[in-house]
Amino acid sequence: MTISLAQLRRCSAAVDLGAARTRVYVKNQGLVVDEPTVAAVNTRTGSMLAVGAQAEVMDGRTPDYIRVVRPVSNGTVVDIDMAQRLLRHLVGDKLRKTWRRRPSMRAAVCLPYGSEPLAQRAAVETLTGLGARRVELVDTLVAAAVGCGLPVEQPEATMIVVCGAGTTQVAVLSLGSIVAAETVPVGGNAIDHAVIQHLRLQHDLMLPNQSSRPLHLMLSGDGELAPGSTEVHGRDVASGLARSVHVDTERVRRAIITPLTAILDGIGAVLRRCPPDLVADLGERGIMLAGGSALIPGLEPMIHEATSMPVHIADQPGTCAVQGLGAMIEGKVQPLHLDPLAP
Repeated sequence: MTISLAQLRRCSAAVDLGAARTRVYVKNQGLVVDEPTVAAVNTRTGSMLAVGAQAEVMDGRTPDYIRVVRPVSNGTVVDIDMAQRLLRHLVGDKLRKTWRRRPSMRAAVCLPYGSEPLAQRAAVETLTGLGARRVELVDTLVAAAVGCGLPVEQPEATMIVVCGAGTTQVAVLSLGSIVAAETVPVGGNAIDHAVIQHLRLQHDLMLPNQSSRPLHLMLSGDGELAPGSTEVHGRDVASGLARSVHVDTERVRRAIITPLTAILDGIGAVLRRCPPDLVADLGERGIMLAGGSALIPGLEPMIHEATSMPVHIADQPGTCAVQGLGAMIEGKVQPLHLDPLAP
């Protein structure tokens, strides 16, 4: 996916369709939508009952005729029709009317690095069904780097790790382009699954759908700040009754080390493909963590210990990609012009 800033400046909206959250940035208005990518549908009538945070609360608590749907998986739209309906409800009537008055409305959307043509087509069809006449595709890695304030247009290395719900993307950028990148199929969902499996195997406890994320976020990368144990409520595997157990936070921290190791392998693979000059730059500048799962406990110190590089977390890691894409459509990014030399 090539980026043309001139084309992006003609866009009036920037969309980040993530597996966990959907974010929409409107030109001259800022971030207008930041909601979970979840919809609740009545299977009997086909009507949509709730979207966003309201639908997420329903997950695991609905009768048989209500289905909670997640139309985006690993940054790829897997249900175009449901994604369109979700966006229509999230964007709102007022914004849609504004777009309808502009027949040449353009939109920009973030896509994971190395997305297949089918994934790109699904994203384009999702936004064209919403009213966009043209859709510009931008790598999430580049947009997140811009949103973090990294000087991606300069001839020096910048490394960014975008930790999403389903995948983690690692890249080294220079002169506004990706020099080397790697996508690891491990994200926040894998960490949640590791916590759930640990409690199931060690404590015979099944967690509710929305309890694993608060549990592993309570853990701190610094052992001195983490409590010795945490009380967790769930359902007993054998009896099916409600039960509470005290979980040793140190054991939970060890349980999530295995999926986090895959992220370290991806970082190492990217560094091995980079020229030595760029790696030397990274030794001074360090690594930037972005994405909704950048605050996973233990990730920052683990990367620092494995790479011996400074590790920084973005101020607002969850919205870096859409904010960077918004800066591009606002014209706040100025590329480094490299004119060909005269013969």
